[in-house]
Amino acid sequence: MSGNPYPLGLRLAGRRVVVVGGGAVATRRVPALLDAGAHVFLVAPELTPALRAHVDAGRLHWAPRRFAPDDLDGAWLVQVAVDDPLAAASVSAAAAERHIFCVRADDRAAATAWTPAVTRHGPVTVAVLGGGDPRRAMAVRDAVRALLDVRKGPLLTPAVEEGSLPYTPAGRVALVGAGPGDPELITVKGWRLLTEADVVVADRLVPGLLLDELRPDVELVDASKIPYGPSRGQEEINRILVDRALAGKFVVRLKGGDPYVFGRGGEELLACAAAGVPVTVVPGVTSSIAAPAAAGVPVTHRGVAHEFTVVSGHVAPDSPASLVRWEALAGLRGTLVVLMGLKNLAAITATLIAHGKPAQTPAAVVQEATTGAQRVLRSTLGAVAADVAAAGLRPPAVVVLGDVVDALAGVGPEELPGSPLAPGGQA
Repeated sequence: MSGNPYPLGLRLAGRRVVVVGGGAVATRRVPALLDAGAHVFLVAPELTPALRAHVDAGRLHWAPRRFAPDDLDGAWLVQVAVDDPLAAASVSAAAAERHIFCVRADDRAAATAWTPAVTRHGPVTVAVLGGGDPRRAMAVRDAVRALLDVRKGPLLTPAVEEGSLPYTPAGRVALVGAGPGDPELITVKGWRLLTEADVVVADRLVPGLLLDELRPDVELVDASKIPYGPSRGQEEINRILVDRALAGKFVVRLKGGDPYVFGRGGEELLACAAAGVPVTVVPGVTSSIAAPAAAGVPVTHRGVAHEFTVVSGHVAPDSPASLVRWEALAGLRGTLVVLMGLKNLAAITATLIAHGKPAQTPAAVVQEATTGAQRVLRSTLGAVAADVAAAGLRPPAVVVLGDVVDALAGVGPEELPGSPLAPGGQA
């Protein structure tokens, strides 16, 4: 008997789903079943490491043996993920006897259900069936995904019932990390929310190409131009986020790097919470890790560093306002990453040396990491401040101190010459 498939969305939360097989196909299928809230029962003599991790975490139950027909008792769906036609046929037969839909990876014609090619955009799930041809389904799925990626407008914005919240339906805020500079390093979720925004409040360090792709009707607030100094400026940013959200707007606070790494994201979340505005936080790729990586410096490396510490250098070490214990950092053997420290670099390096950190400690400075303007300078702790001044490096820049600076020396991007003492420097 043949016929067109009947498309259906299965609500599997709390329902038993049996997966037969523990190989690559099961590894691909199980995460979506778990995401649907299914109680997954997996039958297979052996498992891939990824599936075993799910078992170890208690996310599914595993029977380490071959399939038995009564495994399907109480099941709503069975996924056959084995390449043995006879074994798959026995599962299909047991499923048919119990009127349970059966997906078969080995033979779609013999299956009673097909797994569609799927793309997900927040609350929207698009599933494509290709008439039994998985490649056709994936090609159409990819075309739809590309369309949704560039879609401008409220198509993907979650609906909220009128009167269900103390503010107008669309009023909400997302704190989105834009990454270190390359516009392609924003997360998929961050990009999706940005395309849905009515208002975007952007930092100076946000990749400009992201802003260039906003809808024409989006209100763009340049946070770097808000007057009255840093304290009043933050209060004004908080007010804008809250006021626009209470007016029914979806506001994206777009921040360089990660919202919570020296980004005042916590202050903004507290302000929104106090006003009853819901907030979504989307982590971003922080420059404290990305900048060293872009310069060919791993912040940890086996046998070299078992730790890395990230500190802000925007306050001088001898300032009463400094919260950093530089004397303690001088004694650490791992990697030290300093953000916003270029202005105080001479004082920072002098303080570390004064408290016992060797002046020959390798150092690297990465300016405008992951962008076309990236510049990398390698030096030593004792010479880096002078080398930075001589090279004319400017903020934003990340300073990395520690033996990891030399761990991959010679295989990173083009570098500026350092002092005669710097590895690879010019004598």
